[in-house]
Amino acid sequence: MEAFNQHLSAQPFAARFVEMVMICLTLFSTTAMVSAKLHTHIFLLRSTPVKRLCGTHNIITVNGQFPGPTLHVRNGDKLKVKVHNQAQYNATVHWHGVRQFRTGWSDGPEFITQCPIRPGRSYTYKFTITGQEGTLWWHAHSSWLRATVYGALIILPRLDTTYPFTFTRPHRQIPILLGEWWNRNPMDVVNQATRTGAAPNVSDAFTINGQPGDLYKCSSTSDTFSVSMKAGETNLLRVINAALNSDLFFSIASHTMTVVAVDASYTKPFQTNVVMLGPGQTTDILVTANQAATGRRYYMAARAYSSGQGVPFDNTTTTAILEYEAGSQLNKSAPIMPNLPFYNDTNTATSFANGLRSLASRDHPVFVPQSVQENLFYTIGLGLIKCPGQSCGGPNGSRFAASMNNISFVLPTTSSILQAQHFGMKGVFSADFPDNPSAPFDYTAQNISRGLWSPVKATRVKVLKYNATVQVILQGTNIFAGESHPIHLHGYDFYILGAGFGNYNPQTDPHNFNLVDPPMRNTVNVPVNGWAAIRFVADNPGAWVMHCHLDVHITWGLAMVFVVNNGPDALLSLQSPPRDLPLC
Repeated sequence: MEAFNQHLSAQPFAARFVEMVMICLTLFSTTAMVSAKLHTHIFLLRSTPVKRLCGTHNIITVNGQFPGPTLHVRNGDKLKVKVHNQAQYNATVHWHGVRQFRTGWSDGPEFITQCPIRPGRSYTYKFTITGQEGTLWWHAHSSWLRATVYGALIILPRLDTTYPFTFTRPHRQIPILLGEWWNRNPMDVVNQATRTGAAPNVSDAFTINGQPGDLYKCSSTSDTFSVSMKAGETNLLRVINAALNSDLFFSIASHTMTVVAVDASYTKPFQTNVVMLGPGQTTDILVTANQAATGRRYYMAARAYSSGQGVPFDNTTTTAILEYEAGSQLNKSAPIMPNLPFYNDTNTATSFANGLRSLASRDHPVFVPQSVQENLFYTIGLGLIKCPGQSCGGPNGSRFAASMNNISFVLPTTSSILQAQHFGMKGVFSADFPDNPSAPFDYTAQNISRGLWSPVKATRVKVLKYNATVQVILQGTNIFAGESHPIHLHGYDFYILGAGFGNYNPQTDPHNFNLVDPPMRNTVNVPVNGWAAIRFVADNPGAWVMHCHLDVHITWGLAMVFVVNNGPDALLSLQSPPRDLPLC
């Protein structure tokens, strides 16, 4: 193993890239015919009555389920999902974290890769899972529909392989979906905020697998999600933060968790009492029932990590129950509560992020670009826009906004960006998203000039050459309120080379980059009033949105799009659009 790693590290980037590709293609060709399978599903989006928190509410569901169905596939399998929109809203489905090699038409974000599926219409998503194992998920990507339209996507290893954590074999695998619940229709919540310019109301509860837990009114223990385990067994919990607007701490009373993967990328195992997940992130953890007393019950609990000073948040706690089997009976004693961090415990959130390292083994190698062709610096944060001739609901009669490099992203309406790119349509977007802020400033200062608070609303993209190596410095700002931002990039995984607080220093901070075993993710939590550095190779042609996964922020414009050009031949180029692609 050591010799193999030294052999790779001694070669230049391009040579190592080709070698890794050849290894992957060889493994794929010898096993694909044996293990690959086509999975077909039907998703019916429709309004469904659901009772939560003392009332019955009509919510949008998939196949009448909340959360939606869990899909199980293997690395190398194909998925074909036909979505029938029987709801009253436009809709799309995004396959969060799936690389979508050459199948950008199936990525799902509204007006980025497709026009929405109108009520009464349908669209079929088709794609292959290529070189990915672990926990991903799917969710609506149209307005705030994903508040209730989401589910787990479990990618198992190929039939002839197994998990790399050979020190234990889990007895069971259990999806744990952390969500957010409003007593009002979430679409009404965001539409009111958009109309007035004010911040939307925070949620009324958090949920675990669709249930708030027995700490809320009208939520009994019988309505609380539970997991039973036998003493001594180990289970794999696949934890997904599907909440709309909240980073979340997650913990299990009296049990240590062993993290083995994040965002469908294996990590070096490390033990922790607390996991922190930004919206969109997933974490695979092993939990062993190693407490001496059988028949006991323990809370699994989640609450918000809220880093922004003065920013309203849902200060409630959701629970599920881990219970030990005692013979043939389950003990009904009061569950033990874990010690969750305080809502503003940035040290715990940072400690967890710093503990993540890629596995970096022969079967799961690390391949960090050692040189950079596109060196980009993007500021991310909030802002305010004036409301001429009227008073809006934001501070001092203004309207809330958010931006990257002071560009507040505006979705097109006449075409998706991918359609405009593919067919050469003019006037849908402009290819002039700035590589750097137009006016550098002290990004994390306590008192930033009000002249920098108002972003420009536009639909701008950054064009990347095929196979370009890209580094993006994501710099948080303290305009209005600094806070942690979970930044998600569609169509790619990326390496997180480093992160820190304050302003990024291009002279000193790169010396501390991890180029050996950095974690690979599709969503990075940029620290409050801090920065994060990511790298990836632009080897997937298409239009790929990068946005904050706090839906309130993407609603305000905290997003941009990378348009990646086709490769040198048809096999390295975007496939033709499907015949049933929705029309605008």
